[in-house]
Amino acid sequence: MDTALGGGPLTQLSSLVGRTDELVELARLLDGVRLLTLTGPAGVGKSRLALELVGQELRRKRRDVSVVRLGSHTEPDEIRREVLTALDEPPGTTPPSVTTTSEGSDGPESTDRDQLLLLDDCEHVLDSCGELLTELLPVRPRLRVLATSRESLQLPGETIFPVAGLALPDTGSDAGPDTVLNACLRSDAVTLFVDRARAVVPGFQLTHDNAVHLGEICARLDGLPLPIEMAARLIRVFPPAEIVTRLDDRLALLTNGWRLADDRHQSLRASLEWSYALLNPQEQALLRRLSVLPGDFGPDTAAAVASDLPAPTTAIPRLLTGLEAKSVITALTDTSGPTRFRLLESIRCLGHDRLIAEGEETAAYERLVTWLTTMCLPLHGEAVIPPATLERLAKERTNLTHALHHFQAGTDERQLLLASALAAIETADGRTTGTADLVAQALDHTAPDSDYRPAALAAAASLAARDADHHSAFRHIDEAVELEHGRDHPQLLARLLLLRGTIQHLRDERTASLADLQEALAIGARLRHDALSALCLSMTAQHQVETGELGAAERELADVLPIMRRHAPRHWLHRVLMTAGALALEKDDLAAAERCFTEAMRSHAEHRRDVARSLEGMALVATRAYRFDRGLRLLGAAKRMRARAPRDASWWTARTAEARETAFRALPTARAKASLEAGGAMPRSQILALAFDHGSTDAPREERSGHPLSKREWDVAALVVEGLTNRQIAARVHVSVRTVETHIRHIRNTLGLRSRAHLAAWAAQLRNDAPTAHRSAPPRPTTGSPPTSWCSTG
Repeated sequence: MDTALGGGPLTQLSSLVGRTDELVELARLLDGVRLLTLTGPAGVGKSRLALELVGQELRRKRRDVSVVRLGSHTEPDEIRREVLTALDEPPGTTPPSVTTTSEGSDGPESTDRDQLLLLDDCEHVLDSCGELLTELLPVRPRLRVLATSRESLQLPGETIFPVAGLALPDTGSDAGPDTVLNACLRSDAVTLFVDRARAVVPGFQLTHDNAVHLGEICARLDGLPLPIEMAARLIRVFPPAEIVTRLDDRLALLTNGWRLADDRHQSLRASLEWSYALLNPQEQALLRRLSVLPGDFGPDTAAAVASDLPAPTTAIPRLLTGLEAKSVITALTDTSGPTRFRLLESIRCLGHDRLIAEGEETAAYERLVTWLTTMCLPLHGEAVIPPATLERLAKERTNLTHALHHFQAGTDERQLLLASALAAIETADGRTTGTADLVAQALDHTAPDSDYRPAALAAAASLAARDADHHSAFRHIDEAVELEHGRDHPQLLARLLLLRGTIQHLRDERTASLADLQEALAIGARLRHDALSALCLSMTAQHQVETGELGAAERELADVLPIMRRHAPRHWLHRVLMTAGALALEKDDLAAAERCFTEAMRSHAEHRRDVARSLEGMALVATRAYRFDRGLRLLGAAKRMRARAPRDASWWTARTAEARETAFRALPTARAKASLEAGGAMPRSQILALAFDHGSTDAPREERSGHPLSKREWDVAALVVEGLTNRQIAARVHVSVRTVETHIRHIRNTLGLRSRAHLAAWAAQLRNDAPTAHRSAPPRPTTGSPPTSWCSTG
């Protein structure tokens, strides 16, 4: 027990890094509530934050402060004695908390000043604390209680303040050294690591060379101060890159807590085992099974991996709620669709160790693979993978990758289906994550006559086509079609024929491409599959545009676009919108073409190659409208967006080359080169701002600055520009901090921004361009006729 009744501040021997926003918010809350509980997982720094808060209260001389550390106490009588002594009640007297007061009196409270009682580490004595506070708070009106616990006390009037890990570096996977360094300089987690590392190696510095490793260390430790401090003290022995590698066995590595710390703070394992011991047997069993899920998960996935437990499936939501309440899992309530959860990586490591110790690992992974395989079956049995299936698989991306790695060199044919699912996700969203190697490994290790092999070959073909390796793409898809021709899977065969026809189009093999499309179309008609037929007709329309059959192409597109908008995955919708834009260009309807290319970009703004195609379409429009500078900037930006510069069909390539040559002939050479280079030097945020500003001089400026964000997302972005933190933004727009985090993540994903700083720069530029407008609406066309039935603003 520590007491500081009106005395000096509770001095801490180590500096508090970060937490400025939390301290401001906690001080505000403390003025308005009687019982405030800081909750959070092991090692997040609840006690340190609480002690800083009470020290702050003492420095301001606002309240008398008492601190009772409960970590070593378990008996109710002992806890009562410690608390009453801290409140200056002599042991052995009748506690004023149970004394009846006469009507009209001020009660037994004799203290002239407000009192603040900190109860530190309550999670193992919740009942005892609850009973005591239920007695004390009603009869001590000037008493406020601040508690720290991994679980709330669940008392009337309690306000819960979840404490999260420190802010991590906000960078993308392709960020350069300067971006990574700047992000680390702004990260509280990295700042803490550097501060503690300097305590053991005084000359230690954050540099370009070690920034990426420090960022990864902090991210893999979930921004939790306790393990970060332990990792930082290892810098005397191991360089940052080696610490990253050794974190695979973090429970054995991080054992260097402070000498006089409580036992559970002496090592990461001890801290986590303290939390594990507080769970009931059912919660412990569920945690062990959840440890096979490195990604986030929903209740359905949790029920699948825990289907062997005696508890009924209906009990899973209750158990998940219990684990969330005890700070073992985190609820991601602001994701689209049903609530999902995640385990902090360190807690997952402990759960996995316990899973192995209990002999449950093999069965748990089998249940996971079975569940994921069932989810992937539409890739084997559907002609068109439904968008909802792709979205569902995308949410399980990390778990799919983990399950696939679990197969290693095995021959289980299910790895073909899991690899196909990862390829479908990667093809749809444009992120390159090494799936091609996983698909190749699955094809090498499994039987050549597996039912799932054609789907995996199609996956390999799609990824090869994405990388402009059209020879390998055709070889894979041709083998897949030949295998499937002898089987009774017409829907899969149709999808394979459609893909082979698409790849042949990229190879300029027009006759063979149309033959495959016609065969797939016939299957679609026989199955009465509208979405399949629409995909085939959209590809046929692309051929017709390229051969000058504009009337036929327009009729096809008028029929298929409504179906595509309802049923097609976004990357296919993008393709048909590009065809519609090309048709409008061939008809010299520049306004309609602009609308089509704009809608195409909005439909798939996170896919780099599809964004590049949209930019090229906009460049063609600009060049034909004699806006040559804009056209060249867009072409330069498109080249930047094409990471590997894959080749499109020769017809489209010829059109973009012609636009470039036209612009260079129209402008002085130096000016043309400058415009092209300016576009190529733009960050993605500026590229999107350029694309959605159509450059008309007739429309009001505010009507020309469209962007793909909702009103709420723009509001959040504008507050980021002002320099507000997530917690301050949440208070300003009256939403939760998690909601703000979700908005910012969505904004960055939509715009392809790598960091918060890039987001701020993008928003600031738009605000300067149109200071009085709300920009959430799509840009309005300013020339030409209204949208036709086959191409609109959507």
